[in-house]
Amino acid sequence: MLPSWPWVTGVAAGLVSLHFAQKLFFPYFWTDLKFLLKAVKYGVTMEIHRLSGRIWTVLDKFVTLAEKQPDKPFLVYEGKVHTYRSVDKRSNRLAQLFLKEGTLKRGDTVALLMSNEPDFIHVWFGLAKLGCVVAFLNFNIRSRSLLHCISSCAPKMLVVGADMLGTLEEILPGLQEDIRVWVMTKESRLPHANTILDKLEVSSDDPLPVDLHIVNNLKDPHLYIFTSGTTGLPKAAVISHLQTLKGAAGLWAFGATPDDIVYITLPLYHSAASLLGIGGCIELGATCVLRNKFSASLFWSDCKKYNVTVIQYIGELCRYLCKQPVKEGEKNHKVRLAIGNGVRTDVWKEFLHRFGNIKMCEFYGATEGNICFMNHTGKVGSVGRTNFFYKLFFPFDLIKYDFQKEEPIRNKYGWCERVKKGEPGLLLSKVNSKNPFFGYAGNKRDTEKKLLRAVFKKEDIYFNTGDLMVQDQNNFLYFWDRTGDTFRWKGENVSTTEVSDVLGMLDFIKEASVYGVSVQGYEGKAGMASVILKPQRSLDLKQLYEHMATYLPSYACPLFLRLQEVIEVTGTFKQQKFKMVGEGFNPTAISDPLYFLDNLKKSYVLLTKELHEKIVSGEMKL
Repeated sequence: MLPSWPWVTGVAAGLVSLHFAQKLFFPYFWTDLKFLLKAVKYGVTMEIHRLSGRIWTVLDKFVTLAEKQPDKPFLVYEGKVHTYRSVDKRSNRLAQLFLKEGTLKRGDTVALLMSNEPDFIHVWFGLAKLGCVVAFLNFNIRSRSLLHCISSCAPKMLVVGADMLGTLEEILPGLQEDIRVWVMTKESRLPHANTILDKLEVSSDDPLPVDLHIVNNLKDPHLYIFTSGTTGLPKAAVISHLQTLKGAAGLWAFGATPDDIVYITLPLYHSAASLLGIGGCIELGATCVLRNKFSASLFWSDCKKYNVTVIQYIGELCRYLCKQPVKEGEKNHKVRLAIGNGVRTDVWKEFLHRFGNIKMCEFYGATEGNICFMNHTGKVGSVGRTNFFYKLFFPFDLIKYDFQKEEPIRNKYGWCERVKKGEPGLLLSKVNSKNPFFGYAGNKRDTEKKLLRAVFKKEDIYFNTGDLMVQDQNNFLYFWDRTGDTFRWKGENVSTTEVSDVLGMLDFIKEASVYGVSVQGYEGKAGMASVILKPQRSLDLKQLYEHMATYLPSYACPLFLRLQEVIEVTGTFKQQKFKMVGEGFNPTAISDPLYFLDNLKKSYVLLTKELHEKIVSGEMKL
């Protein structure tokens, strides 16, 4: 018997109403659910592997791909193709060489000081095949900071690229004697430096015994990646196999496929390029086009030349591309996905207008953090979305923060308080067995400092990201600012403590306070230092410039200098930077002498009203 028409009509009307209600009140329900199910599927797959008694790492996936698709290009570098098989065999040669030398054993740490080149990956994979933990060193840092990084991860060995020999020569006198040094050359004039390339020619490319690198626990360390965090000198963030696998899933989660060609110009010592980029290509079985250094003028021609379909970016990279002169045929490329973080809303819009229908996949995640947001909807300016389901798996909160005291606000009962939607709050991520925080190598004090306890109840433990975020009424999240003694410039985190220490080495400076200031038209904040001179001493601007250029990477050198007689402090004797940050670098509003770092004159020069106007108008490039 057929159902009566009124009943059918009622059901249809109900379904239509439900559909419109969902569109009106939960417009992102299905896209959120689809994305969440994708993430859950990946997690379930990892758990199945674990329960089967064989943990499947990124390295295991690569070795399997080298067997399944040996002739497929894995890396393309300066026009030369490196197949999955050739990368596998060269990494075997390196592993066999170090194994034969007998200096390394499973679990040892090896520090890697190399720029973007295929051998960075060969060495990384070769050492991983020996079960070693690899520490990625930032090749921009020098002298004391570099020695600090090396000593903090306690390596048995240091491997240095051929183009880094000058940096190595600077630190050799201060390097611990028990650290063996290997250089990617056939010969070397440096004392106690072992050469690799001459020995590699006769090294076997046979596979290594699997038991050397088999992983029994996903929480075991795989890499150390250095981060400034929010305070102090660079710290070696412990990157576990679990984090490596999660990072490798990023390209796949945003919709990349095995047929994609991924263009990486970011430095491999960063997690974005190594975990998301290289790891992501392995997760997909895709091809990576690697460039030694980002070039704004050659970016799109490279994309066309190599048929690139996916690019990685940071905000500065997008801004540099938008600043390039407009050329005919800028949209004539195959790029469909751009994956990265830190792009401003205005640059985002201009980028799409200039370069075509590219899906911008913005995400948020700290190197050492236990939380990640991904903007899977393409909402301009947002770093991602949250919802009820997401918070079940990845619990987090935005809490009230005292900007002057630089600490979370607690109520009369001692508990932190959540901010309302639309208000900036400090992002905290709950630490539990599913979302652990692995901390920093050999640094219990700084590891503990990143944890916030008794947040809403006594037993709470949260990871303090040090980042301020805003959540809007539709549950989109937006990055607002950084807290602590770190600011971001040219895509790099700058430690104010490190810069202050370097300034303090000068014999005419009594005290220095370093902070970041906003500059119109630029991402992040530019470095500024307020200094007090020692009695009867004068400010040597040329010596100051030379000192900064010698001991700091270019992005960390303070662009602005403020000469003061007294630096204000808080009641607990902390430097009062909040007021100085707000005052910026405007010579018409500040009575103290101000100076600007002039690279053409290789000196700091007086910051005049005219020079200030050129900087804020964009006529003077920073």
